[in-house]
Amino acid sequence: MTSLASAPGPTGDTSPAPRTLGGLKASGYRYRSVKRELRENAIRALASGENLFPGLVGYEDTVVPQLLQGVLSGHDVLLLGLRGQAKTRLLRAIVGLLDEWIPLIDHDGVDLPDDPLAPATNAGRRVTDELGDDTPVRWMHRSERYHEKLATPDVTIADLIGEIDLVKHAEGRYLSDESTIHFGLVPRSNRGLFVMNELPDLAPRIQVGLFNVLEERDVQVRGYPIRLNLDLCLMFSANPEDYTNRGRIVTPLKDRIGTVVRTHYPTDNREAMRITRENAFVDRRTASEHVDYAPVQTGEPRLGVTDEPGMPEIVVPEVMHEILEETVRQARTSAHINQASGVSVRASIALLETVVSAAEMRALRTGEAKTIARICDCAHLPSACRGKIELMLSEDSPDGSSTEDRLIEALFGEAVKQVVGRHLDIDDVEHIAEPFGTGMRLQLDNETSAAEARSSMEHVDGLIDAASALARELGMDPGDEQLLACCGELVLEFLYVNNRLSKLTGRGRAGYGR
Repeated sequence: MTSLASAPGPTGDTSPAPRTLGGLKASGYRYRSVKRELRENAIRALASGENLFPGLVGYEDTVVPQLLQGVLSGHDVLLLGLRGQAKTRLLRAIVGLLDEWIPLIDHDGVDLPDDPLAPATNAGRRVTDELGDDTPVRWMHRSERYHEKLATPDVTIADLIGEIDLVKHAEGRYLSDESTIHFGLVPRSNRGLFVMNELPDLAPRIQVGLFNVLEERDVQVRGYPIRLNLDLCLMFSANPEDYTNRGRIVTPLKDRIGTVVRTHYPTDNREAMRITRENAFVDRRTASEHVDYAPVQTGEPRLGVTDEPGMPEIVVPEVMHEILEETVRQARTSAHINQASGVSVRASIALLETVVSAAEMRALRTGEAKTIARICDCAHLPSACRGKIELMLSEDSPDGSSTEDRLIEALFGEAVKQVVGRHLDIDDVEHIAEPFGTGMRLQLDNETSAAEARSSMEHVDGLIDAASALARELGMDPGDEQLLACCGELVLEFLYVNNRLSKLTGRGRAGYGR
């Protein structure tokens, strides 16, 4: 849109100054369709090297190019992917490609957003014909041009398209007159974006009602052809049809959607860690790093550092975060989990937040002003994963433990084996398990401070040396008591998952033995 002088609006905003159609014409404003507007703004942003989707990680070379090609082509778009793949977040980011302000006719009787230079409704045309250059104009911010609806089986055509208002009809208006209609969300999204989430959950007969909107851009209500040259961009999100057994996208509707983009989970743990860092503890300063770890982006804050006075500082070592991400990656390849359902990124975020909160509770109990997250803080990880994975077959054990919980614990153990195994050879540390064969047991729990943990580890020959070697391998300072306690627990857990030690757990406690 041509740059226009701004003046404070009626609510203190800084919308452009013209308040009449005449003033709008004099300002040099030109009408553009929503799709033309998206296209031209995207071209300008691409030419200037602007980041169109800040905060979205891992889609730069896959999803974003396809989505932008759909925008440049003037297509309606469907994002297809498993749960927790940022589909809705990506669609909401499209709002940034709209003009900041657009003018609309500001007159009683014009129910839908309508452009003063190219009115789409009969009411808008009547007003501009009668008032001419004196037609009042108001300005709409782009944040008001986005409408989103979650598809559910009870959504009706009246919700989306509209319904005859019998009161208006009783006042003497004809049924074929658009002024008798109470419009639904789609017409009210004129001059903007309309997003339908979980499209397959929409009843097939309601999906059929979107055919004309997608292709001809008109609507029909109760058989009356109310032609509205709607100017909007339709976008949808959906899970794959083979998972959402509640419904499917009808074939003619898919045929009318110009671009279908497949989303995906993070391709590697580093990418996943960055996504989790940026989304965990949204109300706190976040990141994930050990004391000497250089974050992905300069100036990125540290996870667990809180603005709350008197609260301890919690630091998550990079290796601990990687173990959590590897747990989720293992879940996404496990034969025991329904992969058609997927394992949401929300699982990674919940795991990290749970570990930080467990470390925080431990620090409050021990009185430590700063603490490092350790294996003992992972005792209750199943609570963060329940409901986020769908098992192929689920049943509870006689002892009351669930298959889901035992599977999560097994995946965590495999993650420890994979991540720590890249830095530690089991042959180099298995001698540490020998003293446990004589009945030694090492008890670590969620009330054990780093000093107490280290003191206990000193009674196990070779454990402190192995912990120091692991710390150096990970780029940590072995002289830091907190980091040394963390690495000592990693060595013990590594021996356990490689069947060199046994482990008894319960009530946040873990006893390593033989």
